[in-house]
Amino acid sequence: MNSRLRKYVVCLALILGFFNAGLAQHQVLVEAESFDNIGGWVVDQQSFPVIHSSYLMAHGMGRPVSDAVATVHFAKKGTYRLWVRTKDWAPYPKGPGKFEVWVDGKPVDGVFGESGKVDWMWYDGGTIDIGKDSVEIRLKDLTGFNGRCDALLFTRSKAEPPQDSAGMSALRKELLNLDGSRKDTGSFDLVIVGGGIAGTCAAISAARLGLTGALIQDRPGLGGNNSSEVRVHLMGDVDKNHYPKLGRIVRELDNGDPGNGNPDAKEYGDKRKIDIIKAEKNISLFLNTHVYQVEMEGERIAAVVGRNIRTNEETRFTGTYFADCTGDGTVGFLAGADYRMGRESRAETGESFAPEEADNFTLGTSNLWASLPVDSVTSFPETPWALPFSDEYHIDEERSDWQWETGFGNMNTITEAEKIRDHNLRAVYGNWSYLKNHKPEKYGKRELAWVAFIGGKRESRRLIGDHILTQMDVQEGKLYPDATVTATWTIDLHFPNEKNTLYFPGEEFFASTKHIRVAPYTIPYRCLYSRNIPNLFMAGRNISTTHVAFGSTRVMRTCGMMGEVVGMAASVARRHGTTPRGVYEQHLDELIAMIKD
Repeated sequence: MNSRLRKYVVCLALILGFFNAGLAQHQVLVEAESFDNIGGWVVDQQSFPVIHSSYLMAHGMGRPVSDAVATVHFAKKGTYRLWVRTKDWAPYPKGPGKFEVWVDGKPVDGVFGESGKVDWMWYDGGTIDIGKDSVEIRLKDLTGFNGRCDALLFTRSKAEPPQDSAGMSALRKELLNLDGSRKDTGSFDLVIVGGGIAGTCAAISAARLGLTGALIQDRPGLGGNNSSEVRVHLMGDVDKNHYPKLGRIVRELDNGDPGNGNPDAKEYGDKRKIDIIKAEKNISLFLNTHVYQVEMEGERIAAVVGRNIRTNEETRFTGTYFADCTGDGTVGFLAGADYRMGRESRAETGESFAPEEADNFTLGTSNLWASLPVDSVTSFPETPWALPFSDEYHIDEERSDWQWETGFGNMNTITEAEKIRDHNLRAVYGNWSYLKNHKPEKYGKRELAWVAFIGGKRESRRLIGDHILTQMDVQEGKLYPDATVTATWTIDLHFPNEKNTLYFPGEEFFASTKHIRVAPYTIPYRCLYSRNIPNLFMAGRNISTTHVAFGSTRVMRTCGMMGEVVGMAASVARRHGTTPRGVYEQHLDELIAMIKD
């Protein structure tokens, strides 16, 4: 580049920089999840991989929730145009998620969330005169049926905000200064991403062996599917171990068996899990932090970056080793780890339970619910936007169990997580509306006590290790030299319930299964680290298995023991300055002795 052209480019960059800075002063972006007081709304981050943000949702189970309130500051007074980013989650032709935006005690133009359009979009809220340095903003829910708001934009520009996800992500980075405000936590021996049972056990195991660890969880509590947000009980035995002392940490976290979908949140022991983690001096806990970026040094992971799902503050975590306990294999995927999603063919694996052809079929996601008796008869509205039920077909239950499940390969459990959850909600609300309005003798004096808005996901990515566990390994009980976790659960592969398919073809929300009993068998250590990312462990439902073997390994007590082994393996690797694979190749006896003792 010649000197004259270089000067031109520099000048143009400065002009654009000043222009953008000036434009930024005339735009105020308010992320809904960052409201000072979210009232009765809830924060949902499940669609972060798609929309690159969390959002607020009015999850009132048919009763309007209290207002979300924020005080918004303006550097310049004047007339602004308001844009509201939302969607119609159940259009028929207009859905139920209606809400209003109020500015300083007055509603702005329009009702939002009933457009009939299913995509996230910016909607025009009219012009607003801002005559003060700060104003009060309210999101006023009108129905209690899951209206949602991602963000509000006050702008003096005549241009429409970017509607696409990439453009919105760039706008968010610019106006919120995400890169400039990023914090660095320093370095850890082991960075564990995912605070379900597997990740929590991995953090405790490593910490008690002297490793410093960061435990990063994208929700306000630990436990994942075993938390009070999802409410799935722990399954799999810990008392049939080839190594009897493995599973001690799982027992510490185990709050008993409250069943699935218990309406009493305390039964799932959220506080117990947090208290155990906080008692460990070597663990730094980061809740509400969604990891969405990985930094690489060659083939190794150098750092991960997370964003707080409430405040949008970004944090960078560096480490020697990383453990992907996200379930979705998020860290491995972002790092370029080899992975598989869906079912392998019978010819590829030699498994009798595998299909003839490989496909994208995965087990689905459940949103559990429960009702409780009340003193008097209560009503529930008709729900024309929900799934239709009739005398001929409905689910006559006072609470759900695992069978309320959507996904089954016709929807991607990662990129379409919101769509899957919303389909589950349409099934729950539609069925409950039928029960309340057509079976008053049984359900008149009952109310919905709880409906999960966080999906209990079963299957997504499986990261590939040096060994891929197969149906034959499970059924034949092969004992490899690096045998670690003993698993006992059946080969439990769900599929759409036949009657449900008859009435809702292609829109199934109810599952069946056939339990294939197995004798206790062991999972090789080689299933617990990536075959191509040298410093990446994994524990949980994303370990190295085929789809068929995954049907047995996925339950949470088994996943917790995987976490315990990962913590031990990380300590061996740290002691010898080697990789997870190096532990297998050079220090396996030491790891096995640690598991025994």
